[in-house]
Formats: sequence, C-alpha cells, structure tokens
Amino acid sequence: MSELHYGSCLCGKTTFEVIGEFQHFYLCHCSRCRKDTGTAHAANLFSSTAELRWLSGKNNVKIFTLPETRHKKSFCVECGSALPNIQMDGKLLVVPAGCLDSRLSVIPDAHVCMASKGDWDAGLEQVTRLDELPLG
Repeated sequence: MSELHYGSCLCGKTTFEVIGEFQHFYLCHCSRCRKDTGTAHAANLFSSTAELRWLSGKNNVKIFTLPETRHKKSFCVECGSALPNIQMDGKLLVVPAGCLDSRLSVIPDAHVCMASKGDWDAGLEQVTRLDELPLG
C-alpha cells in the first residue's frame, strides 16, 4: 500500500497530497539552499515514483528556476512558503519536508554539501534548546 502525505503552505490557500514513497531525504547546506530557505539548510524529500496532486490553490504556486543551474523552487505567492516541485523533465518530485502536515516515518539520509555550509553552522548541538521563544 502506498504512503499518503498531506501538506500545505503557511496561509493554507495551497494544499496538496503526495501518494507514494520517498527514496531520499537530504539536508542540503549549499549556499543556494541556504539563500532559498533563509536557514542553515534545506530539508527536502525526493521521489522518482510518487505522485503529486494539488488539492487547492494550484494557481497560487509560482516556480522559480535559478538561471544556468538546476536549482528550482516552488512557493505560494500569498505567503511565500516553499512547496513541492517536479524536476528533471518530470522524473523527480522534490518536497520540502517543512510543508508536510503529515508525520514522516523516515529520518534524513544525510547532510549534504557540508563543504559550503555557513561558518556559523557548527557546534549547534551545544546551543541552548527551548520549547518556545524566550520572553523579553
């Protein structure tokens, strides 16, 4: 039986489902993914067999491809949330893990592009961890 995952953007205007299995889950630290996400790394799931179905807001999805690269991003034009996209001439589905509303039964396979990680992206396991934003 195929896995079924649901996801959405932050504003909720765009929703989707993914039917099928993810083959890979990578945390990419390259400079493009850092700029793309504004964070230490992108967290993307990859599948060559799963099917993406837009449930609502498909017209709110914009696709950006960085010229002369394979770097591609889909996002909601209302709230800017990263959304799934199809790459490699329809052969690869890329799903940002953070836009999934369903629980994942997998953990990342690897941190990739560590040679180009941010200089502040080191020793993070020693940084204080809080369940909420600190007051004040």
